Amino acid sequence: MNHILKSISYIFHPILMPLLGLVFYFSKTPRFIPEPVMKAKVFSITILTIILPILLFYLLKTINKVDSFHLETVKERRLPLIINSLIITLILIRVLPSNEIPELYFFFIGILISTITCFALALIKFKASIHMIASAGFFMFAVALAIHFKININGTIALMSIIIGAIATSRLHLKAHTPLELVIGFFVGLIPQLILLNYWM
Repeated sequence: MNHILKSISYIFHPILMPLLGLVFYFSKTPRFIPEPVMKAKVFSITILTIILPILLFYLLKTINKVDSFHLETVKERRLPLIINSLIITLILIRVLPSNEIPELYFFFIGILISTITCFALALIKFKASIHMIASAGFFMFAVALAIHFKININGTIALMSIIIGAIATSRLHLKAHTPLELVIGFFVGLIPQLILLNYWM
């Protein structure tokens, strides 16, 4: 059981959620988007939100700025959160500008707000769960898309609810977070996405 719960933290790592949101959008949208455009977006987001952060993590680990990929202490998560904010800003400017795909643009705006909020909490030495922030943000975005496009994703919503519960259980089991840190993380991820619905729905 320990290995299963530990693996959940890796399988559903926050680093994967932006790409998952992008792929989910392309799989559900009724709008025509040329395949080369979709492939270019997926490739760009994969590079910027997965490959680049991993490379930067090993650089930070080499210079002793971080110890773990899960950023277990408040102090070591501050610099990665700043870097991630800059990466998301770059995505908003170069990859997903507001005039192309509004839904994805505001999804990433929500990610940026959540990241900055997490950084602000880290400054006051509160370690909100980044796993919960990422999963809750994706969950809210998926529900909003279902309503927006009038599609039935009840099975997907049920599965995501189970996954979020499994992630929370995993983080508690590994003693990575307190219940309060998980709850705060959930709302830090969910609320920005909820507020931003007013701009694209």
